[in-house]
Amino acid sequence: MNKHILTRATIGLTLGSTLLLAGCSDARDGTAGDMEGHDMGENTSQGTPGADAGASANDADVMFAQMMSPHHEQALVMSRIVLGTDGVDPAVVDLATRIEGAQAPEIERMNGFLEEWGAEASGDHSGHSMDGMLTDEEIQALEDADAATVSRLFLEGMIAHHQGAVDMAEAELADGENPEARELAQAIIDAQEAEIAEMQELLAGL
Repeated sequence: MNKHILTRATIGLTLGSTLLLAGCSDARDGTAGDMEGHDMGENTSQGTPGADAGASANDADVMFAQMMSPHHEQALVMSRIVLGTDGVDPAVVDLATRIEGAQAPEIERMNGFLEEWGAEASGDHSGHSMDGMLTDEEIQALEDADAATVSRLFLEGMIAHHQGAVDMAEAELADGENPEARELAQAIIDAQEAEIAEMQELLAGL
């Protein structure tokens, strides 16, 4: 299977949106930041057109869905590179398969939240960045690597990627109010912390 044919189109489509968000700068002070330390608790259930009163969402809920969705999309790109590379360690292939199987439905769920709340799929997040995101160069290196190197780069990159997702989910639990979004955030924390421990063990065994 030719992983370059499989993944190049997906990488191009996904990174266009993720890098736009990751590269935002704070409109107030010109510095990069993250979700922590910004006021995301303001309720937007009245100010968001189309939001359902029975499932209100505040700024933190909307930001969680808008930012976690492209964050997950990059995890799919990384996983599909592994799945499109012959000879990768079977344990790493199994992990990549599980990550793809879990995160693709979560993307659909978060996009459903945004549609229900009347929010855009991506918004203006000046001053916020997505922790753990790989650069263009790191994705390219993963795509170009041989099987043994793919395993190492994937595990190293995905550990950092998962840690960033856990931080974003914890911010949602701290500041969000929508029960479904908070439930998803907790599920992300539980699943990805377990996978971080698994990946650290696999990396140590390479």
